[in-house]
Amino acid sequence: MKELIEKMAKALVDMPDDVQVTAVDGERTTVFELRVATSDLGKVIGKQGKTARAMRTILSAAGTKIGKRCVLEILE
Repeated sequence: MKELIEKMAKALVDMPDDVQVTAVDGERTTVFELRVATSDLGKVIGKQGKTARAMRTILSAAGTKIGKRCVLEILE
């Protein structure tokens, strides 16, 4: 899952070396924290949050397949 988020984020940004994904595991939920360069934040979020919503949808679908709830947080 972590690699999936990393791959999607690196494809969107200008500085792929600054992409960092950390996973915080809970009992039933895993929170993935995505950090990108400040200048790339708008590209990851997209217009009206559409890109971020799409990434969350893909992550949620993949999480359902393994039986875990997955949440994506985009941090500055």
